[in-house]
Amino acid sequence: MPLAFEPIGIIHTPFKNLDGTPSQGAAARGAKGTVEVFPEFAEGLKDIETFSHIILLYRFDRAWEVRLVRPGSQDKLPHGVFASRHPCRPNGIGMTVTQLLERSGNRLEVEGIDMLDGTPLLDIKPYIARFDCFPGANEGWLGK
Repeated sequence: MPLAFEPIGIIHTPFKNLDGTPSQGAAARGAKGTVEVFPEFAEGLKDIETFSHIILLYRFDRAWEVRLVRPGSQDKLPHGVFASRHPCRPNGIGMTVTQLLERSGNRLEVEGIDMLDGTPLLDIKPYIARFDCFPGANEGWLGK
């Protein structure tokens, strides 16, 4: 059954093309951006400013050809797309944890941004360490 998602906002970043765009939010310390939530969804931001970090779910709207197996960014060996964070995915959904610096109405100032300017925002969730952090988790093929 097909699914359709409509963006709830747009992500503004300093990155206009892939050159120089960080590959992960954790590697993007100092990279700041603005998450603009469309006015009809702004009420849903109530109390978001009480969190230090938020999870952004977005659409890789400028990704290229989807391949289910491709070289990894770290070791250049072939890995399945579901065992990687490659942007060229069947549904093109991205996820980044960012630090929430400030909320001003329907705009969120964030740090640790790693997507292209104008990326469509699909959802926002609060990062909650006791639910989202697993210190003993292994890193699969990346940890080898």
